[in-house]
Amino acid sequence: MKDLLEYLAKSLVDNPNDVQVEMIEGERSVILQLKVNPVDIGKVIGKGGRIAQALRTLIKAAATKRGKNAIVEILD
Repeated sequence: MKDLLEYLAKSLVDNPNDVQVEMIEGERSVILQLKVNPVDIGKVIGKGGRIAQALRTLIKAAATKRGKNAIVEILD
């Protein structure tokens, strides 16, 4: 899941070297914290939050396949 989010974020932004994903894993849930360059934050969130919601949907589907619940946080 971490690799998937990192791959998707890097393909969206202009500064892929600045993309960082941290994973905090619990017993039944996973929190993925996504950090990008401040210039690219708009590209990751998208108009009206559509891209961010799409990223969350994809990660949640991958987590459900592994029997976990996933939360994606986009940090400034």
